[in-house]
Amino acid sequence: MGLAEQFDDHRSHLVAVAYRLTGSVSDAEDAVQESWLRLSTLPDGKRDGIRDLKGWLTTVVGRICLDRLRSATARREQYVGQWLPEPIVTPLTGQPGEDPLDVAVRDEGLRMAAMVVLDRLSPEQRVAFVLHDAFSVPFDEIAGILGASTDATRQYASRGRRVLKDAEPPPRASLAEQQQILDRFLTALFAGDVRAVAEVLHPDVVLIGDSNGKATTARRIIVGADKITRFLFGLLSKYPPEALRGGQPLLVNGDLGLYLPGAEATGPYRGLSPRLQAMALRDGRIVAIYDQCNPDKLTRAPAPGTPHRT
Repeated sequence: MGLAEQFDDHRSHLVAVAYRLTGSVSDAEDAVQESWLRLSTLPDGKRDGIRDLKGWLTTVVGRICLDRLRSATARREQYVGQWLPEPIVTPLTGQPGEDPLDVAVRDEGLRMAAMVVLDRLSPEQRVAFVLHDAFSVPFDEIAGILGASTDATRQYASRGRRVLKDAEPPPRASLAEQQQILDRFLTALFAGDVRAVAEVLHPDVVLIGDSNGKATTARRIIVGADKITRFLFGLLSKYPPEALRGGQPLLVNGDLGLYLPGAEATGPYRGLSPRLQAMALRDGRIVAIYDQCNPDKLTRAPAPGTPHRT
C-alpha cells in the first residue's frame, strides 16, 4: 500500500481529532492537510522509522491544532457576541456518506452540545483532555506536544474532565425523538400557543446565538423557558412568517437541525439573515438552542432546495 493510501485510511480519524480540538471545519481540514505535507516530505529514513503511523499523525495534528487554538483564543477577544463551533452540515436523508466529515460526526463527542463545552477549556486543557480521553494518546506524548511535564499534562486533562463533568452536556437523543420534539415545538410556536411552547422547553434551557456582529441574533446567552418563549414570539412578530416556516431539515453535527435560507425585508417585516439552528435534548425537552448565523461559518450550508452539503 502506498503512502497516500495509508494516509487516507486515517483521514477520518484525523479530521475528528482536529475538529474536536479546534471547533473549526476549515482549521481541521487545514491541519490534516498540513500533517500530510509533513509526512510526505519526511526523508525516507525518518519516514521508514515510524512504527505507528496513526499515532504519529495524531501527534502531529495535535501540535498543529494547539497552535491554532492559541491563535483563536487571541482572535476571540475581538469577537462580537457569543462563539459557537463551526457546524458540520450533512444530509438528513439517504445513506451516510464516506466523506471524512460525514464519518466524523457519527462520533457522539462531536455533537454541538459537547463541542460548546470544550470551548470553555484553555488550549492546553483541551489538547490534553481530548487527545487522552477521546483518542487514548499517552500523557508522555501529549506532554511533548504541550512542552510541559507529564504531571502538568495530567493536570490539564483532569481540569478539562472536571469542566466537562460539571457542564454535563446531554447525550445524543435518537433522531426519532428529536423529530418528535421539534415537530411539537414548531407546531406550538406557529400556532401561537405560549403554554405548549414552554412545555417543550427544559427549565434550564439556553439559547446561544453566533453572528460576530454580521447578522441579527441574541448577543447574550438567554437562559430559562420563560425568557426564551418571549424572545421567540417576539421574532414571529418581526420577521416574514414564510421565512421562519421554511426551514430545511438536515443534520448539524449529527443531530437534527434546520437551515433557514433567509428572506428580504417586506412590508412591516425585517429581513432575515440565513442561519442554521440546532438543538439539544434532556429528559424529552429542549435544553439548548443554537442559532448559527455568522456567514463565515455558513459557507458549507446548503443552498435553498439543495439536499446535501456543498
